[in-house]
Amino acid sequence: MKILISADSTCDLGPVLTRRYDVRIMPLYVNKGGKMFRDGVDIQPNDLYAHVANGGDLCSTAAANVADYLDFFTELRKEADAVIHLCISAHFSSTYQNACIAAQEVDGVYVVDSRNLSTGHGHLVLMAADAVKAGGEPEAIAAQLRKDTDKVRASFVLEQLAYMRKGGRCSTVAALGANLLNLKPSIRVTDGAMAVAKKYRGNMEKCIRQYVNDELADLEAIRPDRVFITHSGVTDMILQAAQQEVEKRHYFKEILITHAGCTVCSHCGPGTLGVLYVMK
Repeated sequence: MKILISADSTCDLGPVLTRRYDVRIMPLYVNKGGKMFRDGVDIQPNDLYAHVANGGDLCSTAAANVADYLDFFTELRKEADAVIHLCISAHFSSTYQNACIAAQEVDGVYVVDSRNLSTGHGHLVLMAADAVKAGGEPEAIAAQLRKDTDKVRASFVLEQLAYMRKGGRCSTVAALGANLLNLKPSIRVTDGAMAVAKKYRGNMEKCIRQYVNDELADLEAIRPDRVFITHSGVTDMILQAAQQEVEKRHYFKEILITHAGCTVCSHCGPGTLGVLYVMK
């Protein structure tokens, strides 16, 4: 039985990992300057940043619609006996709802709400691919993935709040206060939604090192197979700081570094970095 794994572009796995695990991607949409682009296909994060830096409005994102999913699933089913598709959290987008509606019209499609975003979503995608390789049945794999959503830990530290402020997710006063106090908030996904977890003070390198130490404090409770370091565009120094803090523990079999896609980047802007893992 051939089973294909597919996911929304919000899984932020990047082309190397999607090719390695044969994951098929459904791009979400990005509205830049009144024109719609496909995330990761027609537009990349640096295009968003350049647009805003040149005085353009903040780019917005939109879900793939039912017709998009219907075409997508129909084509995948021509190649496989079953498809397992993982969506960004239903709290953040209507993609899950749209994918479920489309799946009702195509036999053999199992849709899973990752209840997460970025490589929190991506962790579940790779877990699905591992389960397929191990010979699992699609319905059982989908059921296990739904249970495993509670085990994924996703969080990020934001260097600046300008994009959050422009997008209406943070007040001007709060953003100004954070800048004056040199605060870097960490955002955590909990029960499928985002909330501020902690605020770090100091330069970004210091904050990132402390953040990684906090996240990996209970190391033995974390699955050792893989960990993601995902960012929206940071300096080599910041990325190396995060990588050093993870590597020095000699715990994870695989450290995967990815760049967030347009959907995440359009909301957080450059300078954001997270360490994402799965609990045992």
